[in-house]
Amino acid sequence: MVPGWPSGIYRKSGPQGVRFCETEIMLKKIKKSEDEWKKILTTEQFRVMRQHGTEAPFTCSWNKNENGVYHCAACGLPLFRHEHKFDSGTGWPSYFQPVAPDHVEFQVDSSHGMIREEVRCARCDSHLGHVFEGGPPPTRKRYCINSIALKFIPEIDEEPGDGE
Repeated sequence: MVPGWPSGIYRKSGPQGVRFCETEIMLKKIKKSEDEWKKILTTEQFRVMRQHGTEAPFTCSWNKNENGVYHCAACGLPLFRHEHKFDSGTGWPSYFQPVAPDHVEFQVDSSHGMIREEVRCARCDSHLGHVFEGGPPPTRKRYCINSIALKFIPEIDEEPGDGE
């Protein structure tokens, strides 16, 4: 477990989604040296998240459609919800919006002879993927995210005390 990560226990809180049961989300920036990130992340996570790499398409470990939230694999910040995910046919997990607008940041990426909009974690500045036009309503955006940059935490449907 990464120090500072939320407990990962979620409960439904009405139509707006989920809330943390035990901890609040802090958007305070996390600053670590690249050597510190190497100790926390796997070799492939480091390549993608800190060196702006891209995992191979159709190697996604998040092809299932379970209720829950996708967090930054580096710092644990909630990034995307399962109900915002869609199949874009690109080979990478795609979402039409983040959990909250301030949980992601954008930067122009002019690598590989293209101009794209890079998506980064707002808390730890890790590379997540890119955002494009052409997604479904309501945003018409397609957040094309490297699955290795995400950690999925399932949602618990019942409130404490249910079923007792």
